[in-house]
Amino acid sequence: MRLPQIMSTSFFAIGRLLIGALLLVETTASAVFASSVDQLTDLTGKAIVTVTLTGRDNFNSEYRYDLTVRNRSNDPFIADSLIVVLEKITNLAGEDREPLKSEPLIHRFEVVGQDGETEDGKPFFRVPVGTNPDLSPLTDSPPFSIRIRNKDYVSIFTPSFRVYGKKRLPAEPKAANTQPQAGSAPQDRTDRLIQLLLKKGVITEEERKTIQP
Repeated sequence: MRLPQIMSTSFFAIGRLLIGALLLVETTASAVFASSVDQLTDLTGKAIVTVTLTGRDNFNSEYRYDLTVRNRSNDPFIADSLIVVLEKITNLAGEDREPLKSEPLIHRFEVVGQDGETEDGKPFFRVPVGTNPDLSPLTDSPPFSIRIRNKDYVSIFTPSFRVYGKKRLPAEPKAANTQPQAGSAPQDRTDRLIQLLLKKGVITEEERKTIQP
């Protein structure tokens, strides 16, 4: 059965609105997360990345690595704020740029399954959160995998990473409760009550003198 023209037009318009709304949500979410990445602290040195080569696909020139992040500092890190950024890739000679074009070698590689890019275009990965909301001092994050494809089929290269995130701020000490001197608080309350009654005209000055000579 063919739908009336007016109904077809309405469904088409609704569909466009839904698609537009989804795109807007996706774009907004990406912008918010990108902004939050820029606000993270460079924790490299206080947090180190252990990299283990776990697999190699010669046909696609793809390498699989398992990564873990270790907190070497005395401060806990907020676990769900941690990301690992692929900072650079170096060749066998330790160089991170092409000799002729002086372009970063990282541009010759394809990173598979990255969670996003920094403002300067470097791929990053979110560090998985374990059972603890913090990555405590001298503990390791759960392992996670990354895949790098080498477009030039160079057999030896080394990826280098940096860690970004936020420290858990120490809880502010509670202010000590100062105990009032015995007998002073009730007397103060009585004086304030009498002054209020005087102001409202409930009692006179003469009556006040009989209550509070």
